[in-house]
Amino acid sequence: MTGVTATTESHTTETQTSETAAVSIRGLSKVFGDRAVIDGLDLDIRPGEFVALLGRSGCGKSTLLRILAGLDSEIDGLATVPRRRAVAFQAPRLMPWKRVWHNVVLGLPGRPDRALAQRYLDEVGLSAKTTVWPKTLSGGEAQRVSLARALVREPELLLLDEPFGALDALTRVKAQQLVADLWARHRCAVLLVTHDVEEALLLADRVLVMDGGVIAHEVTVALPRPRPIDHPTLVRLRTELLGRLGIVEPDRHASVD
Repeated sequence: MTGVTATTESHTTETQTSETAAVSIRGLSKVFGDRAVIDGLDLDIRPGEFVALLGRSGCGKSTLLRILAGLDSEIDGLATVPRRRAVAFQAPRLMPWKRVWHNVVLGLPGRPDRALAQRYLDEVGLSAKTTVWPKTLSGGEAQRVSLARALVREPELLLLDEPFGALDALTRVKAQQLVADLWARHRCAVLLVTHDVEEALLLADRVLVMDGGVIAHEVTVALPRPRPIDHPTLVRLRTELLGRLGIVEPDRHASVD
């Protein structure tokens, strides 16, 4: 894992070689005005590990992801990340004036490689959409193009910022399964930011809860995939995580007067 070093007036952020961690964060802080959104946060993500990050709105989840993506450098602390990393956001952010295949390889060095784009479009189930315009795609298809665009960069770290948030329930389930299949195939480290506790438990090896600017709680999901959502372990972990998020589920067994 190779890397580079970038420095601002207030901090040093490094990307460097590590055999034990794809991401290593120590004492990370980010302030907006007089509010510390991230406040001395520590975190390690192992190579090939799938980690989901939960938290209330405004707790700093997406800010942390942007920092790891290199999109925000006004921070204090140390963040070690691989050079090869890619991001998929909730909005696919496709260029409407470029055909689908060109969107996949957009930004890569050299001449646009249609064959390379085709390979990754095949992986996400869009073999027949190579030459169409983005405006003809459904929401789920556009999000799959976004995933292909991320994976074509062969990332060691894949950052997913609520990529399924705008999808309908059925399309969301299909997209979750696609991400699980792609992760199993590529085995890059993944950080998924989500509000969906069940999604986190179905996909991740480890689920973190962010609160007060730090990782306040974590659970390990030591179950084989695919995972039935009604598995007793997942039911217990779901209740535990919801409680950490301040959500108390009604007692389904309570009597009704």
